[in-house]
Amino acid sequence: MATRRKPAPKKCPDCKGTGETAETVQVGTRKRRDTDHRQAALCLSCFGTGDATT
Repeated sequence: MATRRKPAPKKCPDCKGTGETAETVQVGTRKRRDTDHRQAALCLSCFGTGDATT
């Protein structure tokens, strides 16, 4: 008897399955200026799992 495997979960379209996104770094207390630098952030669509929710 052959066993059936579960299909692989689809990748999150926002982070492309990595679980992280890049956010722009902001500086300043009042005006919050954007810089050219980027930092890694948790993907809010999949909460860092990399799997699509729907």
